[in-house]
Amino acid sequence: MEITVQWIRTYWTKESRGGEAAARRNAAPTGFVLPPTGTTTSAHVIRMNERDGFRPFDTQEPRKRVDVQLRETDGRLRVFPRVQPLYALPPRPRRPPAVRLAPGQWVRWQLNYRFSSGAGARDWSYWLDTFNIAYGPVDADVFLSTPTVFIDEQGPVR
Repeated sequence: MEITVQWIRTYWTKESRGGEAAARRNAAPTGFVLPPTGTTTSAHVIRMNERDGFRPFDTQEPRKRVDVQLRETDGRLRVFPRVQPLYALPPRPRRPPAVRLAPGQWVRWQLNYRFSSGAGARDWSYWLDTFNIAYGPVDADVFLSTPTVFIDEQGPVR
């Protein structure tokens, strides 16, 4: 069965925590049209960064580089993002269970992180990971629609 993976990572600093920059960041899409080349063995990866005004830059990467566990069992796809790195905030002592998708379904799973520099010399930085994962054949605009399952695992990052 086909598995389609889209991974969106948005980066920012305290400069985009409020005002117009935060409005641009918050207006960034959570789903994009898939590229014309197949993404069944690779992932459609989009990066958006504060320094570029949150303009999306996309590429294709091997699916194994995406921090999500994907396992087909009994005609369903088990989806569970890994939380990396362990030293990031917010703490996630209790995570939601994995999602089991039936053919024709898709999930949007969001996780956020906050980091400081090793010596605390620089300000905080942040990122938001959005994983859009579909099980079965899909149209190119599938991730522009409402997901079958939405998991918001974003925590407070102050």
